[in-house]
Amino acid sequence: MSSKLTEKGEGTMLGNGVLGILAESTNKWERRVPLTPSHCARLLHSGKGNSGVARIVVQPSTKRIHHDALYEDVGCEISNNLSECGLILGIKQPQLEMILPDRAYAFFSHTHKAQKENMPLLDKILAENATLFDYELIANECGKRLLAFGKFAGRAGLIDFLRGLGQRYLNLGYSTPFLSLGASYMYPSLAAAKAAVISVGEEIATMGLPSGICPLIFVFTGSGN
Repeated sequence: MSSKLTEKGEGTMLGNGVLGILAESTNKWERRVPLTPSHCARLLHSGKGNSGVARIVVQPSTKRIHHDALYEDVGCEISNNLSECGLILGIKQPQLEMILPDRAYAFFSHTHKAQKENMPLLDKILAENATLFDYELIANECGKRLLAFGKFAGRAGLIDFLRGLGQRYLNLGYSTPFLSLGASYMYPSLAAAKAAVISVGEEIATMGLPSGICPLIFVFTGSGN
């Protein structure tokens, strides 16, 4: 959704050449970033005339996968104050107090289906005369989403699903090998996560599963993401 798209002068909305990057606050495990340091370097050093970006202000974070120093190395500014930024980027929806008047925001807002828990965020954006570019609604001329879950999100989701399945079965009174899996963010690499899933598979192949939950059938659908 884009609630408004207007030019209001220096320091507001789009066009002032200052980008902001939010510190993620919705999920304790969120380490992703909307722009990596290399992305920021390309935007900053290609010149404002080419990219439209003169400055990038990054809110400090001790859990972000790319450390603050890496952003500083490519010319970004580290500051909690994003008030000079015309466009502010994030991954997930920010806290309500992070929404500034007359600014443009881009993130996954989880509001376009009127998700009840996030509607106060939409109300705040409208009240502050801000603009929201929701990643879920950015599409090409054919209506196909341009920003969607990729293969790594799919792999993380698979691990978290299997871990959750183990917790669900435990609540029903069944111990399964799925209980040995950690959440996806706990693994230091994709190889380590794969090894953990393979270990679960080998245990199931050797010991089987409780008869009360068999047969257990998985069906994978979708476009491959």
